[in-house]
Amino acid sequence: MLFLLILLLSLIAQLFLPWWSLAVVCFLIAAWKARHGGHAFLAGFGAIALLWLGAALFWHFASEGILTERVAAMMTASSTILLFVATVALGGLVGGLSAMSGFYVRRALG
Repeated sequence: MLFLLILLLSLIAQLFLPWWSLAVVCFLIAAWKARHGGHAFLAGFGAIALLWLGAALFWHFASEGILTERVAAMMTASSTILLFVATVALGGLVGGLSAMSGFYVRRALG
């Protein structure tokens, strides 16, 4: 349930707000629904990693790989696969850490 809430609300937020809005969504949803810190981290990490993987694949196929190759060259990545891994890992860490922070703030205050 937590995973799906984070995934859906982050998707909606990413359509209209800056990229960091997903951290706010993860924080608030996990503060409301998470059962423990590990649960919050895994749900936040998994939901945002999946969301950003989907977005990266969408833009990769929409531009026929041109955009991905140019960004990988700009970042001096050896391949587009490495760029996908970095994107998923970075998004997942932001989501997981912000969700875990939300849980621990709720626990500290309540």
